[in-house]
Amino acid sequence: MGAPAIPPIRLGLIGTGLAVEKLHWPALRGLTDRYVVTAFTDPSDEQRRRFTGYSGTDPARVTADRAALLARDDVDAVLVSVPIPHLYEVARDALTAGKDVLCEKPAGVDAEQATAFLALAAGHPDRTFMVGENHFYRDDLRYARALLDDGAIGRPHLVAWRHAVRSVPRPGGFTSTPWRHRPQYRGGVHLDAGVHHIAQIRLLCGEIARMHAAVQTANSTFDAPSDLTLNLVFTGGAIGNYTASYTEIPVPPEPNEMRLYGTEGVLVLAGSDAERRVTRSSSDATTHTTVFRGIDNGYRAELVDFADAVQFGLRPVGSVAQSVANAMVVQRAFDSAERAAVLALDPVPGAGPVPLWRPRGSAGLFDGLPGQRISSTASFAA
Repeated sequence: MGAPAIPPIRLGLIGTGLAVEKLHWPALRGLTDRYVVTAFTDPSDEQRRRFTGYSGTDPARVTADRAALLARDDVDAVLVSVPIPHLYEVARDALTAGKDVLCEKPAGVDAEQATAFLALAAGHPDRTFMVGENHFYRDDLRYARALLDDGAIGRPHLVAWRHAVRSVPRPGGFTSTPWRHRPQYRGGVHLDAGVHHIAQIRLLCGEIARMHAAVQTANSTFDAPSDLTLNLVFTGGAIGNYTASYTEIPVPPEPNEMRLYGTEGVLVLAGSDAERRVTRSSSDATTHTTVFRGIDNGYRAELVDFADAVQFGLRPVGSVAQSVANAMVVQRAFDSAERAAVLALDPVPGAGPVPLWRPRGSAGLFDGLPGQRISSTASFAA
């Protein structure tokens, strides 16, 4: 006889806004063997009705507020998807109520609250506590990391990444959220959206030793700097530059490619949500491209990792410490910009290099995950 089936995690949703609708629910509906939503709450009647409409969740599972949800015996864990200024207090209340917690990013509105997140995790060692970072789990990024680990481009010595995109309020989009227009968190869009890019940089390039940053404000639709440029020196010896611009006016199409230059080749990461590409060039003037289609940007894998931590006691990749490490790069960058100085970045206790996530019990990268992966080889003029 096989081992008895492990019952799914009884999940409560605190917040049912855009993050749940566009990111988490599409992943949850494919993981019915791991999760069942037993309760949900949101202060907005409209958002609650919208959630029950697209999810098919029984409206009777709605609760009046988070205190009522956290008091329920049929909730083992919670997914916290509330505005950034409220993440800490909701996560704290959930842990105090004895629930396992998967909390939206970032870990804190500023450096002080990031430290409080670390203390909160340390104070509840018996609970699984993750702050989500889907870039740690994205198929194309994990594939690129595996190539780097295998020495596919030799010793990485330079990274260059420019990300420019128009960012103005659009109905139905994340930029339409009022609390993002006048952010009550240091770093604005660079903490909210840009922290994903920092996670990608840390996953692929390793830890940052020191930095020098500058910022500009050139977007009147939100009250925070729109531009950030960041010069980086990594602990492994590589150097690099990351520039992000969230513009008010339309901009010409941007490649927005991340390029990693090594002693034996170059790795280029490009594409969009519909199709992502990882291209490795070699010293023999050949390129090897893998195209990823139908992947979900890592949310399914993130939820699987959280479930494995809750049900099997595994240490999740997306730990609180790793999320704090991402957030502290942004906070230190703003320190550098304000002081016009090169600043060191202190290691975050418990973080260190980001581990490469693989499905539990598998040596492969993509076992059990959705999506299509197509590889091709070509040559270019040396």
